[in-house]
Amino acid sequence: MTESTPESAPPPPAPAPVAVAAPAPGVGRHWYVLRVQSGREEKVKENLEKRIRAKGIEALIPRVFVPTERVSEMKSGKKRVTERKKYPGYIMIELELNEDTWFLVRETPGIGDFLGAKMPKPMEEHEVSKMLQESTTAEEKPALKIDFKKGDSVRIKEGPFENFEGVVEEIIPAKGLVKVVVTIFGRPTEVELEYWQMEHL
Repeated sequence: MTESTPESAPPPPAPAPVAVAAPAPGVGRHWYVLRVQSGREEKVKENLEKRIRAKGIEALIPRVFVPTERVSEMKSGKKRVTERKKYPGYIMIELELNEDTWFLVRETPGIGDFLGAKMPKPMEEHEVSKMLQESTTAEEKPALKIDFKKGDSVRIKEGPFENFEGVVEEIIPAKGLVKVVVTIFGRPTEVELEYWQMEHL
């Protein structure tokens, strides 16, 4: 009787496939950040809300939120208020995390993943409070959009220093003012102007 050689031994059984488990449920509802396709935040929000209603789990996922801000800017001499995304490529969601809610969110077209290393990481309470407070404030009073920063070269287009060129020294967003250093009679002089009185060189 001959002994079996390693070459004639049957191959070992293939390992069984490992199932990817959803995260363990959290306690209560929390806010989470979701990565989504940039430019499609509102559409992704609408699709997700439709899926939530279809499943009848509004109590588990009560709010989906796209943080925006209203900004005031001057164009062609006219003041215009526009709305823009505060965090392009992200939306916020309040939900009670369990297997059903996790899979529903992950399977919604346009959603990449929860923000977090290996497990969805809830937002801190102070982050949520700030986000909701900023949203309420933005609805009441639009922020000024000042597209200048320190060191920018500008040309003054209105006022007593019209056609002077200078360098931005300081931005005062709360007042919509910009401090610019211009050369007057051969000496650098700091002047304070409305943000719409100048343009980039």
